[in-house]
Amino acid sequence: MAFFNKVTKAAISPPVSKAAAAGGGFETGQGRAMIGAYYNYFEGDARNMAMSVPTVSRSRDLISSVISAMPLKMYKEMWNGETMEKVPEAPRTWLRKIDPSSTNTFLLSWTFDDLFFYGRAFWYITSRSKTDGYPASFTRLPAAMVLTLDQAGPVWFAPSKEIQFNGNTLDPNDVVQFLSPIQGITSMSTQAVATALKLEAARYRNASSAIPAGVLKQTGGEPLSGSELADLASQFNSARATNQTACLNEYLTYTETATSPDKMLLIDSAEFQGKEMARICNVPLYLVGFSQGSMAYVSNQGARADLWTFGARPYADCISSTLSQNNVLPNGTYVEFDTMNYLMGDYHEMPQVENNERVESPT
Repeated sequence: MAFFNKVTKAAISPPVSKAAAAGGGFETGQGRAMIGAYYNYFEGDARNMAMSVPTVSRSRDLISSVISAMPLKMYKEMWNGETMEKVPEAPRTWLRKIDPSSTNTFLLSWTFDDLFFYGRAFWYITSRSKTDGYPASFTRLPAAMVLTLDQAGPVWFAPSKEIQFNGNTLDPNDVVQFLSPIQGITSMSTQAVATALKLEAARYRNASSAIPAGVLKQTGGEPLSGSELADLASQFNSARATNQTACLNEYLTYTETATSPDKMLLIDSAEFQGKEMARICNVPLYLVGFSQGSMAYVSNQGARADLWTFGARPYADCISSTLSQNNVLPNGTYVEFDTMNYLMGDYHEMPQVENNERVESPT
C-alpha cells in the first residue's frame, strides 16, 4: 500500500517512451523479448487433453460465457453511518479496453481459462499512466508458459516473486497474478480425465464396426501357433472394420458376444464419467445435459443464477479482487463485475453510431 503513496515515476516504471504503445509492440528489455511473440504461445498438453472431454469443454464454455459477458465497473466505499456504501467511480481508460490489441471478451475469457485449468493466470503490464504510474494497459501471458521458481504447485500459496516466461525472467512488479480459490482441474483430476479419454477410445473402437465383438475359433485342420492365431485375428479385425460381410472357411467359426449396441457403446459408463467431470468442473448436472434425479422445474433465470453461483462466481471474484489490489488501482478503489444484467437476462444492443456522432449507451 505504501509502495504507491510516496514514489517517483522511475521507482514504478521505465520511462514512458519505452512503454508499449496502444496496439503496438512490447518493450524488448530483459525477460520481455518473448512477450507478444505469439508464434511461441501455447496452452499446454494437459489443458488440451482435458478439453477433448465433451463435459469439460461444455463446462468451460458455459462459465466463460458468463465471465466474458459481464462488464467491469469501478467504485469506492464510503461509511454512511451504518454500513459501507458503494459509490460509483469513473472508470480508468483500461477498464473498457484492457489489452489494446484485443477485446475484453476475449481477454477475460482466456484469463478464466487459465484459472480453470491451472489455478492461476497472469497479465503483464505493457504501459503505465504518466500521471500516477499505475497500469494503463495489459496483455495476457498463457499460464502454461509461466514458471515460478519459488512455488512448484499445483497449489499456489501467494503471488510469486520469481517469475519466468518462456525461459526469461520477469519483474514481478510488472506482472498481475490471479490466484484461483479453486485448484486447476489439470492437476486435481488427472485420473478422471484419463479415464474419460480411455472410455471414449473404447467407444470409438466398438463403434468402428457394425459386426459385434466376438471370439474367432479354429475347429479343425492343423493347429495354428500363437503368432499365426494373432495374425489371423488381426486380419479378421481389419476385414470387420471395412466390410459388412465376414468370410470364414470350414475350420473357423465366429461366435458373437451376447451384448447389445448400447452396451458396446458403453452408454451407461460414459454418462457416469460425464457426471464425474461435471462435478469436477463445479457445474450443475442439468446444465451439461445430464439428469439430476427428482428436480423441480428450473427457469432460464434460475439456470443463470445456478451457473453464476456454483460455477462462475469464484472465478469472477478472483479476477475482480485481484484487479482491486494496490498494485493495479489506488488504495480505496475497487473493481467488480456488473452482474445485474446477466442475472436478469437483460441485454442491451450496442448503440449505433452514424455520421461520427457520439451516442450514449442506454441505461
